[in-house]
Amino acid sequence: MIAPLLAAAVALAVSLAGTGWMARFLRSRGQSQPILTKNAANLNAPEHLHKRGTPTMGGIAIVAAALAGYLVSHVRAGVVFSNQTLIVWGGVLVMGGIGFIDDWLKVRSGHNRGVLWSRKGWITLAMAIGIAVVLVAATDIDTRISLTRAALPGWDFGRVAWVLWAGSVVFATTNAVNVTDGLDGLAAGAALLGFGAYTVIAYLGFRTPTVYPDLVNPYDLTVFAASFAGACAGFLWWNAAPADIFMGDVGALSLGAALALLGLTTNTSLLIPLICGINVIEIGSVALQMAVFRASGRKRRLFRISPIHHHFEQGGWAETKVIIRFWLISGMSVAGALAIYFADFTHQTTGG
Repeated sequence: MIAPLLAAAVALAVSLAGTGWMARFLRSRGQSQPILTKNAANLNAPEHLHKRGTPTMGGIAIVAAALAGYLVSHVRAGVVFSNQTLIVWGGVLVMGGIGFIDDWLKVRSGHNRGVLWSRKGWITLAMAIGIAVVLVAATDIDTRISLTRAALPGWDFGRVAWVLWAGSVVFATTNAVNVTDGLDGLAAGAALLGFGAYTVIAYLGFRTPTVYPDLVNPYDLTVFAASFAGACAGFLWWNAAPADIFMGDVGALSLGAALALLGLTTNTSLLIPLICGINVIEIGSVALQMAVFRASGRKRRLFRISPIHHHFEQGGWAETKVIIRFWLISGMSVAGALAIYFADFTHQTTGG
């Protein structure tokens, strides 16, 4: 367990120092997040104009810190790079790169929506499917759709169907995290809990290979998850309300891709809706809002505003109250996922 702890500690330290430096550097150059106050389906958006001038693209610090922690941990003897985790890293960097381009365009244009916003969905979907293709072609990843291990429930629809499934999972999770990133610290705190859960899941897979024989180098996945957990913790120091810096799309898409790919590579893809429970609620609220709005001829809304965290703000909740309560919901959801995982583990190791 030394390497994962080392990875988390290094990532935490680098994130603490790097995010603070980025916040000062970007603020001095006016690289701030444009604030959107109105859109078609949400005419009464809460006033967040006081956040105008807050630097964005802080997700660069998260990814850089996680990468530093991951690399430093491999200095230890016996900690080896796995091709699967390196491909996962490639996927995270590709998604983060798309987010960075969109963030940069937003800052340059002074508009909340980057030039890519109308095409970003198709671009991220294509990239997500591409990542899944590489995983199948270059690694021994198990292509069964699974809950806690490859054999449960063990649905195998073939490699092509798995690629489409995996691509959809990555696409959906990245977008869900992106939607969640609307209040200071909300997305980073929820992601921290998710990465903590995957650290436990991957490490347990490493320690009990007879129970999880289909995992590909789970120890390297443990280090990867721990690195991102440490990086998110360090980032929260600066991103907690009132935020000194926002993660931006570069951070949201990177974190979403990392969480989704951990679910796929640890054979727990059906647990992702629980481990990312608050993200599912957030993006679900957007989908429901738009469905009701369009079905009513653009006259009615299910929520005061979506995503749902803004609905509660409009109801009079302070931003910090919404954030903390949503963190609690995320924690309960993650705990439920781990309970399912450990229940199956206990059943496998004790026979009942």
